[in-house]
Amino acid sequence: MEQLARKHGTPLYVYSATHIAQRVELFREAFSAVPHTLCYAVKANSNLAILRLLARKGCGFDVVSGGELERVLSVDRAAAERIVFSGVGKTAAEMDLALRSNILLFNVESEQELELLSQRAGRLYKRARFALRVNPDVFAETHPYISTGMREHKFGIDIRRAEAVYRKRGKYLEACGVSVHIGSQIRSADPFGAAAERVVKLIDKLRKDGHAIQYMDIGGGLGVEYHVDQPSNPAEKVRQYAAAVIPAMQSVDSLKLLLEPGRFIVAQAGALLARVLYVKKSGNKTFVITDAAMSDLIRPALYQAYHEIVPVRRRRSSRKVVADVVGPVCETGDFFARDRELPPLRQGDLVAILDAGAYGMSLASNYNSRPRPAEVLVKGRKSSLIRRRETVNDMLAAEREVASL
Repeated sequence: MEQLARKHGTPLYVYSATHIAQRVELFREAFSAVPHTLCYAVKANSNLAILRLLARKGCGFDVVSGGELERVLSVDRAAAERIVFSGVGKTAAEMDLALRSNILLFNVESEQELELLSQRAGRLYKRARFALRVNPDVFAETHPYISTGMREHKFGIDIRRAEAVYRKRGKYLEACGVSVHIGSQIRSADPFGAAAERVVKLIDKLRKDGHAIQYMDIGGGLGVEYHVDQPSNPAEKVRQYAAAVIPAMQSVDSLKLLLEPGRFIVAQAGALLARVLYVKKSGNKTFVITDAAMSDLIRPALYQAYHEIVPVRRRRSSRKVVADVVGPVCETGDFFARDRELPPLRQGDLVAILDAGAYGMSLASNYNSRPRPAEVLVKGRKSSLIRRRETVNDMLAAEREVASL
């Protein structure tokens, strides 16, 4: 870590290729009893090198924008047949791109979207394979911003309305799946099992109505443990997930499962390295000010999310200090930890903010005109720079001065 920080500077995202590959294998083993495709949720971390790594492992992809679709196609055009396109606000241009690319499936989230998809498919003389994303009204205990499976959420269609929507057949539409996604960072397997049971009942009704439903897309959302003192057995967690979902789908014949993990694949594969700029005392408070900011990792500010923070090199001291770990951005919300008990830190120390591989760089911004950090992928003793550090010139390149108005 120190070598990488010296070579590439800080803030710096570092990811483990081995960890990512191991997480993929956990799903492969747990779901080996049923036909399935692992469609990695690109929004979690969309770096091209990580997408290429996953494509080589045979993964499919869950995309939510035309930009994400372009990213996947740029690393492996053949992966189009393993892509599902989700999201509540697909544009006509995005639909056209996906139809021309011959993706596997559109996860449709409203009746108007289905009408537009039918129109765009007709213009291109393409068959649009789709699944309705239904809301099973299953409560998942998670942060309210990432709970998505209830009737009052903006996502999907009420499961009680789904049969009527499926009956609206179109010449260029092919209903071939049912999709559900109940939220993110869900630690218990039970809600997934409950959602799968409700979706399977719907699939049985749809088949009786004459729809050739082939796919059940169970979404993603399997959570990880961010606290070091919380027991974590990833293999057991995936086995429990499979044990909750598989019995439901085995009650119907010839059904293929689509899984959309994102966070579980990459979150714990990544760390954000930061350098301590200053240690500041203010009254009874101690502030550890780093060169990383909320513009680099916004999860603590956005979700009050917890990340372990550890010094890369520990000193021989049993003494602890209570401090806020903060960034240089001019916002009180620019923090990584508040009142956190930490080993004593000094100016110049290197710290690692752990479990930052998901929704770290993908949510990074240029707030305060800060260039976004570099990214490095590590495998064994080898490392590769997979995104160079952004420069001020990069930020300014798309802008244009106006001499007069």
